[in-house]
Amino acid sequence: MYKIAVLGDRDSIYGFAALGLETFPVSTPEAGAKMLKRLASGEYAVIYITEALQAKLEKEIDAYRSSETPAIIPIPGVAGNTGMGIMNVRKSVEQAVGSDIIFNENR
Repeated sequence: MYKIAVLGDRDSIYGFAALGLETFPVSTPEAGAKMLKRLASGEYAVIYITEALQAKLEKEIDAYRSSETPAIIPIPGVAGNTGMGIMNVRKSVEQAVGSDIIFNENR
């Protein structure tokens, strides 16, 4: 059975443990990259990652975009919403259908 992980800075993710999710606090992008690789090795189907950490690990995360698992989902951290989550949704939709059908904006 697959598990769900939460990856990011301690202050942003500690509350998820109360929901029964496994939390993995990291303090540097390097530690985050190593932990992401470990979590994505097959045991975890969903990895929530703070938007701040995601922004620093885009290259590593891109390696998993075409994989069925894990689903890597950005969440706001203690600093608030940076907009990275909605930008990723937009990017995925554009890739899937060939145009921006969500916001329908010309760039």
